[in-house]
Amino acid sequence: MIFALVYCTAGISGGHINPAVTFGLFLARKLSLTRAIFYIIMQCLGAICGAGVVKGFQQGLYMGNGGGANVVASGYTKGDGLGAEIVGTFILVYTVFSATDAKRNARDSHVPVSTPAPSFL
Repeated sequence: MIFALVYCTAGISGGHINPAVTFGLFLARKLSLTRAIFYIIMQCLGAICGAGVVKGFQQGLYMGNGGGANVVASGYTKGDGLGAEIVGTFILVYTVFSATDAKRNARDSHVPVSTPAPSFL
C-alpha cells in the first residue's frame, strides 16, 4: 500500500505520506517551513479521513480493536514501546534519505520499492 501511495503522490508532493519524513526533510532544509506545515496538516487530515472510512466500513472490528490505536503489548514497558517507535521511525526516515539522495545513481534509487520496507519490520 505504501508503495502505491508513494508512487502516486511522488509527482505531487514528492511522495510525502508520513509526518516524520516531512519533518526530517524540513530539518535537512529540503523543504520550506510553510510547505512542511501544510504537508503535515494534510497528512493528519488524511489519517483522520482514513480512520473514518475504516470505521464506516468495519465498525465492529474498529470498535473491537480500540479504534486502531496502538498499545504496548503485555510484558513490555511504555519505554520499550517508545524505543521501538524511535528506532522504526529512524529507519524509515533514513531509508527515504538514502533512496532520494541526489548523489546516488538513478539505477540505484528504488524509492517506491525501498520506502515501504521498514514498515514490515
